[in-house]
Amino acid sequence: MTYSASVVGGSGFTGGELLRLLDGHPEFELTQATSRSKENKTIGHQHPNLRHSDLRFSSPEDLESVDVLFAATPHGVSMEQIDAFQDAADTVVDLSADFRLSTEAQYDEWYDGHTRPELLEQSEYALPELNRENLEGADLIASGGCNATATILGLLPLFEHDVLSGDEQVVVDVKVGSSEGGAGGGEASSHPERSGVVRPYAPTGHRHEAEIQEFLGLDVSFTVHAVDMVRGASATCHVFPDGPVSKGDLWGAYRGQYEDEPFVELVAGGGGVYRYPEPKAVAGTNTAEVGFELDPANKRVVVFSAIDNMMKGSAGQAVHAANVALGIEETAGLEFQGLHPVGAP
Repeated sequence: MTYSASVVGGSGFTGGELLRLLDGHPEFELTQATSRSKENKTIGHQHPNLRHSDLRFSSPEDLESVDVLFAATPHGVSMEQIDAFQDAADTVVDLSADFRLSTEAQYDEWYDGHTRPELLEQSEYALPELNRENLEGADLIASGGCNATATILGLLPLFEHDVLSGDEQVVVDVKVGSSEGGAGGGEASSHPERSGVVRPYAPTGHRHEAEIQEFLGLDVSFTVHAVDMVRGASATCHVFPDGPVSKGDLWGAYRGQYEDEPFVELVAGGGGVYRYPEPKAVAGTNTAEVGFELDPANKRVVVFSAIDNMMKGSAGQAVHAANVALGIEETAGLEFQGLHPVGAP
């Protein structure tokens, strides 16, 4: 069965990734892409890798009826337009932060409030490794934040396999590429300003902490740095368990959690150049690399995770979740394995 699909906000970086994935997806027919600023332009005008397509951007005011609508809009837009989105599509997948959290109080604390809080309980978090069972048949899906996704995937096995209880100290440092700022990222994301930097831009209080708190039940000390790469999010988590932990405990936890997951690879200190997770190794893919190292002298576990922020951290996660929701083969449209060698991701 083929499902019709549209992308609202298709001119941005993440919107472009959605268009790329849907264009090559065996079970989706891409029928509409909207953009106010690029209306009537071909999608290849904005995304040169899609020049083969004749599809043109249309106005977001003229939504076509489709099976699945993907919204790649800035925070605050989807909650205002959700009625129109749901009128147009049976399934809505939102890539903003508008429906990621469960309560109005969380949006009051971490964002600027919420205009449709009655819909929050209906929304399902898109990360299948965390929420697969609840995604089946879901009609309102919220793709997770890229920094939260990298952190959750790194730490999840420790909670699911009782290495951590949630009361321990956890310090998380995330390095992210310039594409996280979006196509209109401004002066801080311009190449001359970004080149060569390791710049803390969210030393404390990053909004993605809310997702980590909700889905892991854990308060973390969380800092994000902007670094000189385009794609990628790399999380290093310093974990201080209450009791003794062995290397065997860690391997058991991570293998038990991820051995059957199609988009998680364990990379934990093996041979070769790429001994731990690196964003460069997963650029353009929906794969997350996860690894760890034990520091017995300091009673510390160091957890590493790396994703492409626009793929596993956004568009790829959204398509994966839609596959699960509709009963499509999970890996459909997401089989790209990456390239080596590549330039800076």
